[in-house]
Formats: sequence, C-alpha cells, structure tokens
Amino acid sequence: MTYTVLSLFPEIIDAYFANSIMAKAVDRGIVAYRNINIRDFALDKHKTCDDAPYGGGAGMLMLAEPLGRALEFAGTGARHRVIYLSPSGKPFTQALAAELAREDELVLLCGRYEGIDQRIIDLYVDDEISIGDYVLSSGETAALVLIDATYRLVEEVISPASLEEESFSGGLLEYPQYTRPEVYATLKTPEILLSGHHENIRRWRLRKRVEKTLALRPDLILRGEESGIFDEETRKIIAELR
Repeated sequence: MTYTVLSLFPEIIDAYFANSIMAKAVDRGIVAYRNINIRDFALDKHKTCDDAPYGGGAGMLMLAEPLGRALEFAGTGARHRVIYLSPSGKPFTQALAAELAREDELVLLCGRYEGIDQRIIDLYVDDEISIGDYVLSSGETAALVLIDATYRLVEEVISPASLEEESFSGGLLEYPQYTRPEVYATLKTPEILLSGHHENIRRWRLRKRVEKTLALRPDLILRGEESGIFDEETRKIIAELR
C-alpha cells in the first residue's frame, strides 16, 4: 500500500509515518508514502495557495491551480484512488476502511480554511470522505485517521488474530480487556479470565460484546439483525439480554 498525501503542512504527516507500528511497516516495505507539499506548486513568490471565494463569504478557499498541479504530479488514474477529506463527504466506516485497504495507492487531499475549489473535486476526486459529523481546521488530522484505520488492515501489518474480535467486526463492539495486576483499586479481574477454560472464556467474551453493543450502540445490533450477520449463538444472547 502506498499513501500519497497532499498537504500544506507535510511535517504533520511525516511525524506520523516515523513512529510506532507505522514506522515498522514502512521499514519492512509493507507500507510506503509520499508527502507532497502543495505550496511547492504555487508559482508566485509568496507561494500563495488560497484566496477569497467568489460570491463573498467568510474565510479563504484553497486555489485550484496549485492543487491541480500537485495532483498531476502525484499521478491520477486506475491505480490512484483520490480522496478528499471533507465534512461534506460520505461517512467513514470500518467497512469502507477495509475496502480502501485493498487499494494499491491512496492519494489523500488535505483541505484547509473553507475547503477547496469545487473544480478540483469535479476533475480529480474519486471520493469525498468525512470522518465524522463535525468540522476540523486540519485536513491533515482527518487524513491521518483514515490512514491509521486502513494501514492496519493491510496484510502482514498486524496479526489477523488481533483483528478478528475488534469493535465492529461481526457487527459487535469489542469485549472488556484485563491484564496484570489481578486486583486494581479493589476491582478484581473476572475469575473466568483466570480459569484457563478457553470455551468458557470465548462464551463470556461474546456475551460481553453483545452487552456492550446493546448498551452503547444498539443501532449496530439492529443493523446486524437486518443484514443477518449474527449466528444462532449471538442471536440467542441478544434475545436473553433484551
């Protein structure tokens, strides 16, 4: 997987790729990235990348010309899925993250100010994606959320077993986790997790996943029931807890 990020503040992106699991994935050649500074494609001496919007209104808009030149430099076409991070985009979900993780290359366009000239979206962008129903000042922040959610799904980055029972897998949230010490601030680790009985632990974890999802995200339960993704065991637990 290659990530190409177009940004006015590439140092934000550089810091992310240089740390933690991502740095290891880059070192192993599983993930690659290109960081493109949009200001390098502004032709005036001040490297201007924004101007007032036509029709008036508050704020500034990113100019089409530097963005267009940066995108042409990045490359567009069948192997390059161009994504503009925008609060006006379609919602970013775990399912969409899994879809994007299968791409050869993602070109991520980071907006600033009031956004970007619509003609860039019309000419170059394949997907407008929103990471949530709120507005950020930094498109870089949104891009990093998308990168973090997708790269970990790329084969060999993380053990498949670590992904199997995460939140949203199988339509449920993840079960509660515990580690040492066995007692913390008078709160004990559930005895079943210390029992060594793997089948009882599996059933306990599944029940806790259902409990948590019913309490915090009942919409996920309804969606799972409508799509028929729950097995008989899960359906019985849902019925009991209701």
